[in-house]
Amino acid sequence: MRLNKFVAQATGLSRREADEAIEQNRIALNGKPVRLGVQVEDSDDVKLDGKSLKRQAYQYLLLNKPIGYVSSRKQQDSKPTIYSLIPEEFHHLKPAGRLDADSHGLMLLTNDGDYANQLTHPSTQKTKTYIAKLHKPLTIDDKIAIEAGLQLDDGISSFKIKNLSDGRLRISMHEGRNRQIRRTFIALGYEVVDLCRTGFGNYNIEILGKKVYNTTEKE
Repeated sequence: MRLNKFVAQATGLSRREADEAIEQNRIALNGKPVRLGVQVEDSDDVKLDGKSLKRQAYQYLLLNKPIGYVSSRKQQDSKPTIYSLIPEEFHHLKPAGRLDADSHGLMLLTNDGDYANQLTHPSTQKTKTYIAKLHKPLTIDDKIAIEAGLQLDDGISSFKIKNLSDGRLRISMHEGRNRQIRRTFIALGYEVVDLCRTGFGNYNIEILGKKVYNTTEKE
């Protein structure tokens, strides 16, 4: 097995991040510095920053994040983290695509760094779906403007919008930059009063039913 794949599977890093760790001389193989591309066996002693690594089985956990929880390990102000919602045995898993504290809905946590990168990188065209409620109806002109692409500070923001019968909006997008949906609507004078992620790649929030979390398979 290639060293970067071993490190990724043992730590939850992506292979790119594992390559960076190797280039930064943070990885040792049997007590010696290594280069990119070397092969390792299960019997080899691989260390990251002096700590021995052991290849782990990949795990995937779906979470229905409530409003008010941050998608990180560190508590922010008085807001609890998503890790307070799941057993400690899953605390080594990392989010594949975060939700801000004011949003709720589907999240995937995993130690499969490569798969997390596939889900979140725009080049893979994995669709994320959301249900949003605005403080006032979205005009046709503003809907057209968003779907055509709106200039934000960090680049063009564009996503598909479908009007639902109850006045809410179904949003489909391939990106997922920090608070992108909220910032896009704010730029046009709208406030997002509720935002729920309902789909992420092949995963759908309906899989969870009434459960807050559940283990799942890679899809």
